[in-house]
Amino acid sequence: MNLDKYNHISEQELLKNYYQDRNKDWLGILLQRYTLLLLGVCMKYLKNEEAARDAVQQVFLKAITELEKYQVEYIKSWLYMIAKNHCLMQFRDKSRLMTELSENQAGAEDTEAISALQEKDQLLDWMHESLKNLNQEQQQCVTLFYLEKKSYQEIAEHTGFNLLQVKSNIQNGKRNLRIMMLRKQRENEISK
Repeated sequence: MNLDKYNHISEQELLKNYYQDRNKDWLGILLQRYTLLLLGVCMKYLKNEEAARDAVQQVFLKAITELEKYQVEYIKSWLYMIAKNHCLMQFRDKSRLMTELSENQAGAEDTEAISALQEKDQLLDWMHESLKNLNQEQQQCVTLFYLEKKSYQEIAEHTGFNLLQVKSNIQNGKRNLRIMMLRKQRENEISK
């Protein structure tokens, strides 16, 4: 069908003609006018030309079905919303599928990685807890040195301790942390 000969007919007239005689040719002419607009909208969301072309076809099918049931006045904005919603549904479906796949097909590597992360998390909890049990000087020096990456000199200036006291507090604090964490690890293994 030569669409150029229908250029003089407005969107409103095309819709009106369709609603009067239900001839889908009128819809075809109307939808053809919005192919590039819809392709642009779908490309914006899907970032893939093939997926965008498929989406435009799905939008057209939905539009034809819906226009049989409902009277639409502003076709451009209505088509835009259908395209946008279709693309967003694609994201939701893809996201849901990825979640299901990751949950259902977690292999041995995934299980080991999760286990390693949980173990690391547990160690960090124990370290945080043990750090609170150090004496004030050791806690302060260990925190500044290991967590805040301060030098011995910066710690001395910050705390008022001399360099020998800073070094001693860090070494003793580190040893005490290790002892407390090993104790927690043994307690954990016994309780299992």
